[in-house]
Amino acid sequence: MRWIVGVAIAYNVVEAAVAIWAGSVASSAALIGFGLDSVVEVGSAVAVAWQFSRSDPERWEAATVRIVAIAFFALAAYVSVDAVAALVTLEAADPSPVGVVIAALSVVVMPALAIAELRTGEELGSRSVQADAKQLLICTYLSAAVLLGLLASWLLGWWWADPVAALLVAALAVREGLEAWGGELCCGPADRGGDGEDCADACDGVCVAPCP
Repeated sequence: MRWIVGVAIAYNVVEAAVAIWAGSVASSAALIGFGLDSVVEVGSAVAVAWQFSRSDPERWEAATVRIVAIAFFALAAYVSVDAVAALVTLEAADPSPVGVVIAALSVVVMPALAIAELRTGEELGSRSVQADAKQLLICTYLSAAVLLGLLASWLLGWWWADPVAALLVAALAVREGLEAWGGELCCGPADRGGDGEDCADACDGVCVAPCP
């Protein structure tokens, strides 16, 4: 568990710095959003690492999941505003070879980290770990969307491809944020109508707190 979180944090710190710099140079909403997504992922991974450094990690499960969900929403809001502004002003992103390289690299790295963390989360029965793993999957989708947007804008002259790719990323972030938040609430005190397997089934097999 610790090595997965450590690798994810280290990679995302580098990814964030490179993507935000390259996005600023190229005026690319998608690349800047990509870099900010990496910042969110670092915060999410740190929250999960902090949770499991506690003597009673289950107690902090709900709070950690909420942090992950809020991070998704914050990312979606910023990227949406930036992308819409680019569409309204007809602002075209400049070619960014560095952005293409970092996005392509993430298409390979992120799925491996996400799968490893998702399996760990399932073994631990931890929704916060699974939510963080899904955030890494979001980065994979984001990487692919950004890569396609950058290439389409650069090679085909489709200036709108970059902000459209950013909006697709925002939509995915909202969906995952809602799923994480809904999962955190589904076994809350008001929703615990069953016990044992019935309660777990209501939460897709994972409860954020022991079912009554």
